[in-house]
Order: sequence, then C-alpha cells, then structure tokens
Amino acid sequence: MARYLGPRVKKLRTLGLDLPGLSAKSMQRRPFRPGQHGQRRRGRRSDYGSQLLEKQKIRYNYGVGERQLRRLMKEARRSKQATGEKLAELLERRLDNVVFRAGFARTIPAARQLVNHSHFTVNGHKVNIPSFRVKEGDVITLRQRSIELNVVVESLESPTISCPEWIEVDSGKKVAKVNALPSAGSIPFELDLQQVVEYYSKRM
Repeated sequence: MARYLGPRVKKLRTLGLDLPGLSAKSMQRRPFRPGQHGQRRRGRRSDYGSQLLEKQKIRYNYGVGERQLRRLMKEARRSKQATGEKLAELLERRLDNVVFRAGFARTIPAARQLVNHSHFTVNGHKVNIPSFRVKEGDVITLRQRSIELNVVVESLESPTISCPEWIEVDSGKKVAKVNALPSAGSIPFELDLQQVVEYYSKRM
C-alpha cells in the first residue's frame, strides 16, 4: 500500500480519533464517520475489524507503508522485549517522527519533507532519510542555512503536541537531544498494540 495522500480529517473521522502525526486539525467538529450514513450508530466490530483498525492507526499516523510495517514487526519479534513495546520504540525512533515530536514541524508529513530536503543533521552529519533511526544520545540540529525557515519557526511557536520526556529541545538554538529510548507510553494517541501484534501473528 502506498503512503496516504488523501483528505486527512476524513481519515481521522473514519478511524474515530485524532492522529497528531497525520494532521494538526481535529475531527471534533464532526466526530462521526464521513458519508451519508456516518451519524448512524456503529455496529459491533469483529475481532479482525478491531485489529485492522489499530494497525491502520499506526500506518496513517507514522506514514509507513504495509511493507515497512511488516519489516518493523519482524524486527520487533526478534527482540528480547515484548513485541508491541519494541514496535512502538522503533516507530517513535524514526527521524521524521523525532523532528515532529521535538516541535520542528506540525505533522509527520511536514517533518518528512524537511528531512528529505536535508534541513537537519544528526550528530553533525547531514541525514535526509526520514526512516533513519535515532539512538540514545543523538543530537538533531537544524542546519545553519535552514535556521530561519518560517515553517520551523511557526511550529516551534505553536507546536501541535507537547514534547515527550525522552527528547530535550533547545528551541532557541533549534537543537533536540534524544535523552532516552521511547516506550509504548510515548505514543501520543490511543492504541492497542496487542491487537496489532495479533493481526500480524495470523499473517506473517
């Protein structure tokens, strides 16, 4: 499956919750499914439907394709940690997500574009791969030529969500440091990771 490029708030309404990584907007003005029958009461979801919903939350919030997500799941399974906990860590450690969570961009797609255009360095080295995985102690810095970018300045002035405890940000110098590895509790939206693990346990 390709990365989603359609109407974002419509997707939030379909999933039934706000995904801060996908959109800075909220579904709360119209908190029901899109379409002619969107305000009708939802029937009970099947086990498969519930598992699929949780998996789709990850795909749309982090902007990862199905193939990428399967690779991450395989890696999480090989870990000594609980599979769901490790999956959450791997997703949160993506550079585009760290740029977003540090407040340099208002959404993950916006952060991905900044990374793609080589606006950031990691430990002094230019990195333009959004899926680059940061580690504890890494320092992410906005390059000197990019320090006055309007999108970054505006985002730091009014971030979409608060910065997590595992990232330390100096908004004046436009530097972020990874002080610890993220946990499942770092995910900024409601997510049942066990449902995701069960979904892939039957398909991999």
